[in-house]
Amino acid sequence: MTTDIIGMGAIACLGDEPCSIHRALCRAETGVGPLRAFDSSRYRVKNAYEIDDRTGRDGDRPDSDRPGREEPIRDEPGRATRWLRAVVADALADAGLTDPASPDASAAAVADIPVIVGTTLRELRSAELWWRDGTELEPADLHFADAMRDAFGTTRTHTVASACAASLYALAMATDLIDLGLADTVVVAGTDSIAESSFGALDRVQNPPPQSIRPFDRARRGMVMGEGAAAVVLSRGGSHRQPVRARVRGVAVNCDGAHPAVPDPEGVAAVVRDAHRRAAIAPDEIDLVVVHGSGTHHNDLVESEVLGEVFGTSIPGPLVTSIKSGVGHTCGTSGLMSLVVAVLALQTGELPPIGGLSDPMPEAGNLRLVADGPALGSFSTAQIHAIGLGGINAVAVVGRAS
Repeated sequence: MTTDIIGMGAIACLGDEPCSIHRALCRAETGVGPLRAFDSSRYRVKNAYEIDDRTGRDGDRPDSDRPGREEPIRDEPGRATRWLRAVVADALADAGLTDPASPDASAAAVADIPVIVGTTLRELRSAELWWRDGTELEPADLHFADAMRDAFGTTRTHTVASACAASLYALAMATDLIDLGLADTVVVAGTDSIAESSFGALDRVQNPPPQSIRPFDRARRGMVMGEGAAAVVLSRGGSHRQPVRARVRGVAVNCDGAHPAVPDPEGVAAVVRDAHRRAAIAPDEIDLVVVHGSGTHHNDLVESEVLGEVFGTSIPGPLVTSIKSGVGHTCGTSGLMSLVVAVLALQTGELPPIGGLSDPMPEAGNLRLVADGPALGSFSTAQIHAIGLGGINAVAVVGRAS
C-alpha cells in the first residue's frame, strides 16, 4: 500500500522551515555556538546547537558578569511544545488541510486525524525550571495531547519515547495505522529541547568532551545536543488532492538490547534489511543514505560496517551524509529531521554534505561520503537511519514522487 507525504514542517538552529534548513545544510553551515540556556562553567562541553528564540537575559545568574563568559539567556518553559505546535501547523497547511481564513472549517477537517509525536525528553526542561526556579507548571503541560487539542482540535495524540529513534518509530506506527485501515491521514512529529540534566549526563561520559559533532571524521569526539522539531503529514495513496512530496516505501524498527550505549552491528544490519524488505527494493536501488551519524566513536564505526556489508556488492553504492554537524543531535526529532532533508534532496537533486568533514575515518573509506559541497543528481530513493541508546533502531525508505 502506498503512503504519501503531503506536508512537512521543521524548525532547527539553522532555520524555521524545511527549505531554509536544507539550504543552510547544503552550504555546510553549522548552528553550533556557546551554550546559553544554563551556566556552561559547570560543564566541560561549552557548546550546543540551540534555537535562538528565548527573549530574556538572565542577569541574576551567579557569575553572569564574569569577563569573557557568554551571558546566559533566561530559559523558558514549554519550548518543545511551542515548536511542536509550529511544525504541525506548517505541515497541515502545507498539506492543504488547514486555512487561516477558515479556522472553523480547518478544525473540523483535522479533528479526527491522529497525531503521533516522537520525543526523547518531552518537556523535561520545563520540569527542571519548575524545580530550580519555581517556574509555573501544570502537570498537563508536560503532555503534548492537550497542546494539540487546544491548537488544532485533534482528539487522538500519542507520544512515543524511544530514545533517538522516537520520531521514526512514530513514522512506523503511522504507516501501520494507514495500512490497517485505521486512518487515511496521520500527522507524525518529533520535538525536543535541551535539558540540563541530560546535557550534564552526556558531559560526564564523553572523553575528551566534544565541542561540535564531526560525523565520520578521524577527529570525532562524540555528540553535542541540539534542539528542533519536525512534522510530516502522511496520507493513504490516492485519498487526497494535494501534491505528493515523497512516498514512504517502508519503515522498519527493532530493539536488539545488545548494549546500553554501543550500537550492535547485527541489530542495525537487521533493521536495514527489514526496511528493504518492507519497501520491496534491492540495496542497489538506494541512491542516498542519511545516516544517524552522531559523531561518536562507536556509532560511526558500526554504521560504516553495516553500510559496507549491506551495500558491498552495489556499484558505485549510495551517497552517504549526516546532518548533525549542522543541526546537532536533536534527540527524538533526529530521525524525522533527517527524513525531511532526504525528501528535499529527492525533490531538489541536492544532497547536503557532512559539514566539517576534513579527514574521513579510514573505516569509512569504502563509503561515498558527501563532503566539500553538496552532491547533485537525480535521486529516486533515500534511506534514513535513527539509532538510539539501548539498541533501539529505526530505518525508513522514501521514494521520490513520480
